[in-house]
Amino acid sequence: MTLRYLVASAAVTIVVLATVWITKLSLQRAILLAPVLVIGIAALAGLVVFWGRVGWDSLRRARHPRLIAAGAVALVIVLTILGVKLPHE
Repeated sequence: MTLRYLVASAAVTIVVLATVWITKLSLQRAILLAPVLVIGIAALAGLVVFWGRVGWDSLRRARHPRLIAAGAVALVIVLTILGVKLPHE
């Protein structure tokens, strides 16, 4: 077994165990859902990378990138002070 397969199977095992711990699913059900979990996590990682690159490129091309970054930080601070919370299920 090569190192690549060993690392991949360790990563899938960690994903399955984390899913069992977070969602309280049975281990058997999480093992059956392992392909779906791996594909979902890969899709989520791809979206984060894509939108991160889009945001970074937009920030670099802006005329006043420091002003935009300061505005974003100020918005987060103001919303935190006002006590705005994201809705939960």
